[in-house]
Amino acid sequence: MKGTVSICCFLTLLILQATAEVEDFSSALRDRSHIDETLRFASEEKAADFAAAIQKLRKIYHTSIKPMEQAYRYNELRQHEISDGEITSKPMVLFLGPWSVGKSSMINYLLGLNDSPYQLYTGAEPTTSEFTVIMHGEKIRSVEGIVMAADSSRSFSPLEKFGQNFLEKLIGIEMPHKLLERVTFVDTPGIIENRKQQERGYPFNDVCQWFIDRADLIFVVFDPTKLDVGLELEMLFRQLKGRESQIRIILNKADNLATQDLMRVYGALFWSLAPLINVTEPPRVYVSSFWPYDYAPDTSRDLFKREEISLLEDLNQVIENRMENKIAFIRQHAIRVRIHALLVDRYVQTFKEKMSFFSDPELVFQEIVDDPDKFYIFKSILAKTNVSKFDLPNRDAYRDFFGINPITNFKPLSTQCSYIGGCLLEKIERAITNELPALLSSINSGKQPGLSSCEATGCGACIFPLHALPSSAQPFFSSPVVDKH
Repeated sequence: MKGTVSICCFLTLLILQATAEVEDFSSALRDRSHIDETLRFASEEKAADFAAAIQKLRKIYHTSIKPMEQAYRYNELRQHEISDGEITSKPMVLFLGPWSVGKSSMINYLLGLNDSPYQLYTGAEPTTSEFTVIMHGEKIRSVEGIVMAADSSRSFSPLEKFGQNFLEKLIGIEMPHKLLERVTFVDTPGIIENRKQQERGYPFNDVCQWFIDRADLIFVVFDPTKLDVGLELEMLFRQLKGRESQIRIILNKADNLATQDLMRVYGALFWSLAPLINVTEPPRVYVSSFWPYDYAPDTSRDLFKREEISLLEDLNQVIENRMENKIAFIRQHAIRVRIHALLVDRYVQTFKEKMSFFSDPELVFQEIVDDPDKFYIFKSILAKTNVSKFDLPNRDAYRDFFGINPITNFKPLSTQCSYIGGCLLEKIERAITNELPALLSSINSGKQPGLSSCEATGCGACIFPLHALPSSAQPFFSSPVVDKH
């Protein structure tokens, strides 16, 4: 009996001691004033200037680019239709990585949600099974994925194509927060290497690709215990190819290791990722511990603090450049739409030249589609314009494109003109060479972009031939900007 009482007392003492240690640890919260300072929460943005620039960008897209998209069915080639929600949306920061590496904890830390009823759930086991979109709202509330996809004012309506099973795994959280006024966070389910994609009930990789294509910044998070690269993570990095400028690698929970061990882990991380990132300049790696509690004793506190501030500055740079990035994205999109229209026009012209009274239309066009080089389809575009060969679409894609859209559905570019609306080709050329660069210049110079009376009313009086532009605006293309989508 005495032994039993002694054991009970001993266990009670251990529990009390552990509880006291947890309370002491929890009370040792890290100072987070540097987050507010680095992200400039106190500064007032010029909302009116930003709204005017967005209005101008929407006007250019709808009047000069979208008509060409629709006429030549560009969306059926690229499967990427730009909505007003995408043009007006805030920059998107995407969190990817293995399970329980601290993605949700990092979002909680940046937004100061710890110990609040609204913090994202975290734990040592796989906890996030949904794609969670954290965005700004006037009050705190959750939004079902079905509602998000049905709301045309948001940029998430295209997600309906992934089916109801996915929409049940999509959730939005709205809250009033200074940072969320300027950026949207997306938390993703952790990668579990022994789980097959079909077990999730929806096309996980395709959904990830959708978010990757629209993200302005991509944080791929690891911790010292999860550095191995399996098939699912390898597939993810394959999807990130071409987006290296947006990727940031984060080695989280770094204060769990002594300095010497941390150096070994850092090297092991690079060794694991090297075969997956084949670029001259690898993505930046941030080493720190992104959660609200103080760093573990006897660790590189100053280094972790500097790394954290550096990451925040990186995030702030993306926020401040969001308007420039949107203009660059729309301009690159316009360049691709124009190339597509020129190619379709060339297919149409070649088809008409090769057709005779006794020809079989299907056989003639099949020959053109099967071997476009024989008819100089792509080479003629390179010869007549200064388009880079690297900007040309995959020629095999046009075999599928014309399988769905018969060549007889398309008119030559020379006939795509009207007295009121002007010519589609001239309008998109003017947007690429004149209007979008001018809008970008107005943003950089601090001038507020305004709509001319003609642009505001949509009248046809401001449509004029391309040769009426200044000589500096006449080349078909200038250097292509980096495509971020």
